[in-house]
Amino acid sequence: MKVSRYPLSLVATLAVSSLALSACSSSDSDDAQEKAPQKSTSVNIKATDPAKLKQGGTMNWAIQMFATQWNITEVDGLQSGPTEVMKSLVPSLWHTDASGGQHVNKAFLLDAKSATVKGKQVVTWHLNPKAKWSDGTPITWKDLAANSEALSGHDKAYKVASSVGFDQVESVKKGKDEYEAVMTFAKPFADWQGMFNASANQPLYPAKYVSDPKTFNTAYVNKIPVTGNAFKLGSIDKSAKTVTVVADPKWWGDKPKLDKIVFHAMDTASMPGAFANGEIDYFDVGGDASAYKQASKVSAGEIREAGGPNYRHLTFNGESAKLKDPKVRQALFMATDRETIAKSDLKGLGWKPSVKNNNFLNANQKGYQDNSGKLGKYDPKAAGKLLDEAGWKLSGKVRKKGGQELSLRFIIPSGNPSATNEGSMLTQMYQQVGVKLQIQTVPTNDFFDKYVTPGDFDVTPYTLLGTPFPASGATNVYTRKGGNNDANVGSKKLDDLLYAASTNAADPAGALKQTNQADVEAWQLAGVLPLYQRPDIAAINKKLANMGALGMTDVVYEHIGFTK
Repeated sequence: MKVSRYPLSLVATLAVSSLALSACSSSDSDDAQEKAPQKSTSVNIKATDPAKLKQGGTMNWAIQMFATQWNITEVDGLQSGPTEVMKSLVPSLWHTDASGGQHVNKAFLLDAKSATVKGKQVVTWHLNPKAKWSDGTPITWKDLAANSEALSGHDKAYKVASSVGFDQVESVKKGKDEYEAVMTFAKPFADWQGMFNASANQPLYPAKYVSDPKTFNTAYVNKIPVTGNAFKLGSIDKSAKTVTVVADPKWWGDKPKLDKIVFHAMDTASMPGAFANGEIDYFDVGGDASAYKQASKVSAGEIREAGGPNYRHLTFNGESAKLKDPKVRQALFMATDRETIAKSDLKGLGWKPSVKNNNFLNANQKGYQDNSGKLGKYDPKAAGKLLDEAGWKLSGKVRKKGGQELSLRFIIPSGNPSATNEGSMLTQMYQQVGVKLQIQTVPTNDFFDKYVTPGDFDVTPYTLLGTPFPASGATNVYTRKGGNNDANVGSKKLDDLLYAASTNAADPAGALKQTNQADVEAWQLAGVLPLYQRPDIAAINKKLANMGALGMTDVVYEHIGFTK
């Protein structure tokens, strides 16, 4: 299953030639998998004109994590589960199509234009005067200004998940009226359409709840005080771990087809059974072949598949005492047989696996190139030599240095078949080079908050969320000041290259070159090891339309509904 947290620069692909997800328990042969026909769809949501759908009904949606922090632009809020809930409740000024293209969301934004004025980039935002927060307050330029300031990174008291783009904003001022915002950049920002954009995990929050650090950090903790979308908050049930959102009768856009959506937080291992029993209408199958097979047998449901924007990876903690030396991390890269992991994780669903050799671009995306060099090749002998150079000498079956064993804690969330599978394989792989791996399974809801974010791990696997924005979307994970740099490694060179690519609005080809140069540096730093790109595989009630395997597209919540 997908344990997704962070936005990352993965541009949508129109065709995915090498992806599927399953656990290693499948009995399908590798030969059968190699010969399986490849999927090429970029979105599979049973697209239907909302006018032809039933009015009313409840959708039960399984999510993996129940939040304490519901501000997903705050560092602790950006997790799979909270993001899905909040995107139904707060504004996104943009819609993303299957190829990653951006289109104004007319419910909130009438238009937005970027121009050069006196040598500086100026974006003028024209907001929809009909748009209001759930407390009746109009959505105005003040909301854009307050969010921009909060997310700028200028005041470190704001615990932001990412300041990318907003750190380039010089000012946001009122235009001709309350509904026009004039944003001036100190330096150009190529991906400005990622601002106030749910696809980039940066939706808009009310000005009064983000205008000072304390409010920004705490106003949405254990509560959702104000919303502003087609749905509003119905209830939060902490004991049942559910969030119910209901159609807002004051909504000014297309009338929602559903009466309500109930988000159920549960362990991924429980989702297939709940789907089979009719308790939920939708869940992300992720990497569980058993879940796929079980869901496939549900007569009221179906599997929808599409090319996904996300990728599976390993994070190595550069602040861990035994991993501070980059040579050790680089050795572990070479000791990891990524091809075997991909085949095992992805076996059983008919998608041909292949490793991902670029941190920022997909294999079938313009500009993609393999920058992994020697570190991307499985080479236990070279790994052992590098560990020797780092002073970790083989003593029996385990390497030692200064009397200490090279023993690493591999932290995984409970109920995650892919992580369990990866732990088992890595234990054997690292054993071959004299490294001991100790697998520690922790509660899913504690995985990020108590282990990954505080740095209480040596190695850990999870999936990074994709966004349609290349270099800029990666800065929070890969730069030294990135709010989600869980590897705790970085360099000025990498920071500068990602910054250059994200500000190179006038030269797309040059920006891609800079992105690839940044990727070369990221491989050498050896903090994040890409494993493979993932698709979207959704189990869904077959009567639900306009929802399913989304690929790069975003959910239009008001258009989800049941067929007649």
